[in-house]
Amino acid sequence: MKRIIPIIAAFILVAALTACGSSSQNETANVTNASNTQNEAAAQDAQKETPEQPKEQSGQPAPEDPGHSEVLVAYFSATGTTKGVAEKLASVTGADLYEILAAEPYTAADLNYNDRSSRSTAEQNDKNARPAIGSEDISLDGYKTIYLGFPIWWGEEPRILDTFVEKYSFEGITVVPFCTSGGSGIGRSGSNMEALAGSGNWLGGKRFSSSVSEAELKSWTEGLK
Repeated sequence: MKRIIPIIAAFILVAALTACGSSSQNETANVTNASNTQNEAAAQDAQKETPEQPKEQSGQPAPEDPGHSEVLVAYFSATGTTKGVAEKLASVTGADLYEILAAEPYTAADLNYNDRSSRSTAEQNDKNARPAIGSEDISLDGYKTIYLGFPIWWGEEPRILDTFVEKYSFEGITVVPFCTSGGSGIGRSGSNMEALAGSGNWLGGKRFSSSVSEAELKSWTEGLK
């Protein structure tokens, strides 16, 4: 009987150890499975939160930059007369428009040619006067022809045109002056500006009335070619 008791005790101990090992393995397996489940869930959540990247459209070329015309109509207009002719000229040539604005706009009193002390009279009497330009700068890159419009003041171009031509380079550009007036021709305005610019291929200019038609302007431009 004494021999049987130790044997029974040994069997009980072995059974207990086996049960503990099995329990430990089951717990480890459960922890591993739980960890895997959490990782899978996290990965699924991450996929949901990540925004879907837009698909590239194959065979669709990028839109081209329209750029601008090779022709520009740049003009100064104190009363709107030259502006009207410039708009017609741009229409028949397909040109871009650029208005040369005075930083200090001209008033009716400024333009009174009967007043010898008026602003415009004082400027025209001073060859070195350079009224400031108020419009934004323009790049002349890509332009091959520029029509340059202005009113005739006291037989010449307004001094603000001198400011403009001295400011930019007209290298490689054909410049065509045109003017508006009540009766005076373009005179020496073109040669004045050509000398001040120092660059560009300057053609002879022409005077137009405010009532000039687009057909007349088109005929003129075609005759310059």
